[in-house]
Amino acid sequence: MTENSYLRTIWKRFKRHRLAMVSLVFLSFVIIIALLAPLIAPYHPDRISGDFGAPPGNGHLLGTDDVGRDVLSRLIYATRISLLVGVLSTAISTAIGVVLGLVSGFFGKFIDAVIMRFTDMVMSFPYLLLVLVAAAIFGPSLLNIIIILGFVNWPGVARLVRGNVLSLRERAFVQGALVAGLPKPYILFSEILPNTMAPVLIHSSSVMAFSILDEAALSFLGMGVQTPTASLGNMLGAATSQAVLTDLPWLWIPPGVVIVLLVMSVNFIGDAIRDAFDPTNPLV
Repeated sequence: MTENSYLRTIWKRFKRHRLAMVSLVFLSFVIIIALLAPLIAPYHPDRISGDFGAPPGNGHLLGTDDVGRDVLSRLIYATRISLLVGVLSTAISTAIGVVLGLVSGFFGKFIDAVIMRFTDMVMSFPYLLLVLVAAAIFGPSLLNIIIILGFVNWPGVARLVRGNVLSLRERAFVQGALVAGLPKPYILFSEILPNTMAPVLIHSSSVMAFSILDEAALSFLGMGVQTPTASLGNMLGAATSQAVLTDLPWLWIPPGVVIVLLVMSVNFIGDAIRDAFDPTNPLV
C-alpha cells in the first residue's frame, strides 16, 4: 500500500465518525474565530463599553460583565487563550514524552531504568496537587501555565512510546537498519518514530482536552491566567456568588458552554483518530 492510498484509507475511516466530522468543523470554526479575534470582536476585551452587568442587548450580544466589559469580546479572546494553552502545552508534553520514550525503549538497560524510574516518580504525585504546587511556586501567568502543564503531562506519552518501541525494535526493518550500520538517531526518528505516531496522536488529543480543562480550573481558582486578560476559567470565576448564578447567567453560561464544546470536540476527534488507525476497522 502506497503512502497516498494509506492516507486515503485513514481519511475514509475518519469520515465515518459523524460526531468527529461535526467536531472538526466546529473546532476549525472556533480556531478561525480565535485567530481573527482582533477583527471579529466588537469591542476590546478589557475596555469598559457599557453599563455594569447589563443583560444581552443594546449593542452587546451577550451582555456586559460586572465592570461593563463586553462578554462576547472577552469570550472570543478567552477561547484563543484556552486553545493556545491546549496546543502549546500538548506540544511540549508530547515532545518530551516522545524523546524520552524513544531513548528509553531503544537503548534499554541502565538508560531505560533511569528514565522509567523518573517517570514513575513524577506519576506517583497526585496530578492536580502537582499542578497547583507548581503554579503557586512559579506564579500565575499564561506562560507559566503552558510550561507547567507541558512538563507534568509527558509521563503518559513516554510510557506509551516506550512500549511501542520495545515491540518495534525487534521487527525486521529495524534489525536490518542496525545491521546495515545506519546511525541510531536516524533509526529512531526515521524508522521507529513514524510507526508509533498513531497512538501518540490519539493520546495527545486526550492531553489537549485535559489541558484546556486544567487551564480553566487554575484560572477559576485564581492561579492561572490573571485578569484583565480574559480566559474561560477566570470568566467562570465571576460565578462564585449566588447573585451572579441566579441574576447574571450570561456571565457564566457562555464560557461554560464553550469549555464543554471544546473538550467534547477534541475527544470526539481523538476517538475518530483511534478508529481510523485501527487496521481491523473495515472501510464498509
